[in-house]
Amino acid sequence: QVQLVESGGGLVQAGGSLRLSCAASGSIFSINAMGWYRQAPGMQRELVAAIANHGSTNYADSVKGRFIISRDNAKNTVYLQMNSLEPEDTAVYYCNAYILARTKTTMSWHDYWGQGTQVTVSS
Repeated sequence: QVQLVESGGGLVQAGGSLRLSCAASGSIFSINAMGWYRQAPGMQRELVAAIANHGSTNYADSVKGRFIISRDNAKNTVYLQMNSLEPEDTAVYYCNAYILARTKTTMSWHDYWGQGTQVTVSS
């Protein structure tokens, strides 16, 4: 059983910073891409940032220059450093990872999601 556990959300004033963490655990053999998505009320879930296992990154235009995604492969953990936060960044943030994990009989690749962490930016 693979789990992604997020931490670091909260309430912050506009212009402030937060750092999200997401640790993957379980019968993991390998992790490919990891990323962060967010979903605001009444909106579709959208990609915020992603990072490949070799370190290349991809960002949504709305967060370029403000957010930084990184990962620690030894800890199976991905981070999102969020700076210069704006009220428009308010959303539930979800961690995502594409993981090769062992089941009872085999190993297979699957997309896994965290439970979500609330980020609220006040104006």
